[in-house]
Amino acid sequence: MADATIVETPRQRNSREENEQIKAGEVPEDWKENPNKLRQKDVDAAPLKKNGETFYGHKDHIKADTKTKLITEYEVTSVSVHDCEAMKNLLNKKEDQSQPIYADSANRSEAIEQSSKKKNIGSQIHEKGYRNNPLTKRQQQRNRKKSKIRARVEHIFAFMQNSMQGVYLHCRSLVRAKAAIGLMNITYNLFRLTQLKVCLSRA
Repeated sequence: MADATIVETPRQRNSREENEQIKAGEVPEDWKENPNKLRQKDVDAAPLKKNGETFYGHKDHIKADTKTKLITEYEVTSVSVHDCEAMKNLLNKKEDQSQPIYADSANRSEAIEQSSKKKNIGSQIHEKGYRNNPLTKRQQQRNRKKSKIRARVEHIFAFMQNSMQGVYLHCRSLVRAKAAIGLMNITYNLFRLTQLKVCLSRA
């Protein structure tokens, strides 16, 4: 199963134009001319508006085992990167072959469906509805069935948020974010392994 969560970083006091340049992968010219200012700026993080709320930071894209809920692969990107773009890097032909992948509709695209088929990975990604082409009752039923398994990935992020004092970074730059988020994912796995061992000892 796969999903992503927003990992916020310190908000930058940038102008709208500067944020647009950062989102486009560019560094504002006046920052380049002022090294001291540039050192205080995070040019890898980006703003994202979701459900009327603005976030600033990165995304932790994870792939996890449906039974153990252990994270088996992850990808760290700017928050502006779409989930389906990172999904391609999470799918591994050797590890995931002949297994279904569960994810919400944000991870669905024609490229992902073709990549899954090419790697012999069964797609159980939620189907999308569109403005003039809403989901049929049959598609809605299929999505509800998939949700029973896909929803388990939400438990991972809920644990990070509630038991690991939230998902937030104080560092700047994608390199540091990748290291910090990687450690966060490893720490979650250590907690989860402890839980699994306790469950086995009680069985």
